[in-house]
Amino acid sequence: MSKLRLAYYNLSPELLQGFRAVKEGLENSPLGLQLVELIYLRVSQINGCSFCLNKHSQVLRENQESERRLAELAGWRVSSQFTPREKAALEWTEALTHIVTTHADDYAYLPLKDHFTDQEISDLTFAIALMNGMNRLAIGMRH
Repeated sequence: MSKLRLAYYNLSPELLQGFRAVKEGLENSPLGLQLVELIYLRVSQINGCSFCLNKHSQVLRENQESERRLAELAGWRVSSQFTPREKAALEWTEALTHIVTTHADDYAYLPLKDHFTDQEISDLTFAIALMNGMNRLAIGMRH
């Protein structure tokens, strides 16, 4: 474990509170805790945030997520463990997390319309953006 570079949570508590407010709002989202945490975990896998990987896999386990689904999350495209709704969300998750190369193209966005309401798509996008931001804080500051 690397040494913490800066205690950003103490240095910028007002700014961090904004992130926490988004997280709290997502706890009441119609997306449901399971899907939101699955998205958090996939973003953290892509970004390599060990702190967040541990945290979100633990939350999923506490909420009865199967070990098989956790093990196959990185290979969700070829796994039979994920529903079409979850796969659409995971495609959007990867498109936004890799936005520099995907540009959030329609191939990733349009399938969402088959499975989610507009509010759910908005909430999903906030969840992805939040975890990407949190990963960058945690990795950048060596949390």
